[in-house]
Amino acid sequence: MKKQLTLLFQGDSITDGNRDRGTDLNHILGHSYAYIIAAKLGHEYAHLQPNFINRGVSGDRVSDVYARWNEDAISLKPDVISLLIGVNDAWRQMNGEPSGATDRFERVYRHLLEETKEVMPNTKLVLCEPFILNTGATAEKWTEWKHLIGRYQDIVRQLAEEFGAVHVPLQDAFDAATEQAEAAYWIWDGVHPTAAGHDLIAKRWLEVAERSGLWE
Repeated sequence: MKKQLTLLFQGDSITDGNRDRGTDLNHILGHSYAYIIAAKLGHEYAHLQPNFINRGVSGDRVSDVYARWNEDAISLKPDVISLLIGVNDAWRQMNGEPSGATDRFERVYRHLLEETKEVMPNTKLVLCEPFILNTGATAEKWTEWKHLIGRYQDIVRQLAEEFGAVHVPLQDAFDAATEQAEAAYWIWDGVHPTAAGHDLIAKRWLEVAERSGLWE
């Protein structure tokens, strides 16, 4: 890891983690997987004083993330951007909301990556796949949820390969975790992880980052 590396976490409520919007260092990273990753890397690389930023926003779809990409990504000039998005795109469609009238996930995600590569060609990208478990909000229409999120997972994997990004698979990790404890233990409503679920995400993220040589 190089000195003063800046790592930006982007996404929806799963990333947001009820983060502080000011400068309170006790809460500025929220209580999501982003906090766990920042805590571990910040400790391990303290001599380099890496900078961690969380700009996740609860409720965001990929189109919402793109709408604020200038101020919440490009202007920050991060060395690494980690993005976890997709469940709200699915949620709006599954609930029949007007904002989910068309599925913009792939086209907007692609446009976001194209622009980022054009403007910040040296910034490394980490694309985390969206995930769900069969409990709470997803249980009633589980087959439809699984199909739609599965398609988003395929899209994220394909985009990661196309744009030379690091891909972080998460669904298989959550599926395996249900052999230890029930689904709600990891993702209490089928969508939002518990503390244990966030640690699972952080562990997988760190494993993939180390294996990919993200800090080189």
